Amino acid sequence: MKYKFRITILILFMFILTQAIGLYVINHYSPTVIVNDVQQNTSAPQLPLGLEPPALPPQSNFWTSYFPSILFSFVIAISLFFILTRFKAEFILRAWFFIVVTIALAVSLISFLPQAVIFIISALAVSAVLAFFKIYRQNFVVHNVTELLIYPGIAAIFVALLSNPSNPNQGVYAAIALLAIISVYDIWAVWHSGIMQKMAKYQINKLRLFGGFLIPEISEQMRLRMKKIKKSHLKNKRIKINLALLGGGDVVFPLIMAGVVLRRFGFITLFGIQFPVASILIIFGAALGLSCLIIFSDKKKFYPAMPFISAGAFAMLGLCYLLFG
Repeated sequence: MKYKFRITILILFMFILTQAIGLYVINHYSPTVIVNDVQQNTSAPQLPLGLEPPALPPQSNFWTSYFPSILFSFVIAISLFFILTRFKAEFILRAWFFIVVTIALAVSLISFLPQAVIFIISALAVSAVLAFFKIYRQNFVVHNVTELLIYPGIAAIFVALLSNPSNPNQGVYAAIALLAIISVYDIWAVWHSGIMQKMAKYQINKLRLFGGFLIPEISEQMRLRMKKIKKSHLKNKRIKINLALLGGGDVVFPLIMAGVVLRRFGFITLFGIQFPVASILIIFGAALGLSCLIIFSDKKKFYPAMPFISAGAFAMLGLCYLLFG
């Protein structure tokens, strides 16, 4: 097993909790909702801060107009990151992180508040403060708590971009293509080029940041040594810790899949309560794939998580189409 049992449980808990929060945020901004196979219009607000994508014209083709732009934006972002790291532009990279984190947090927080200008401004202010402490005053608790809200905000933006109310299957097919491409890239970046390891080490060692969940773990040997050291002397001692990591992409991409599935299959009423059953199955499949990776992988080795997560999500997606059509 890659991590200790309690660390594994904590990672899986944070992964699933982020997915659950994400479904709420995505549904909050959904203009239509399907309940028991009946599509209904909602009074859902648009994405705040001018992030609502323009409606796709009826005559336009999503695969030739929007999807290449999405992939191109990923290529540009990754390339820009490497250029900035090569020139050691840490100030610009931290500012970039600060802006992205503030916007993503604001999108999530606003979904929990009444739709009034004062609340939107307040959510944006709180998001900026949290982003500041996350990036410039590093703390493991602040880091991981904010991660729970960052990915729902990002996913809500991408689900809105991928979805088409007149053709709900379009978003599902786009998410399948996106996860497949990212999974192939993940394999290449981890097992062949080593780019992913270099990016993670640069973020942690140079930027003092990491895009994903970051859980510190102290070995039993180090714990015993710490007990023998007086508390007054601990500040002058170097304490070696291990880090359990789960990249942000491994969290947000399955959430995007669950979000487009939510807009495709919607809710099913069970015992008088509406459940997003299809989306829950996607999350379960993704979590199962992640669990298998952690359980059967070796310690202190890097693995591409997206192929395992995507495989679980794809398996559950096939089951959704078999069960719900």
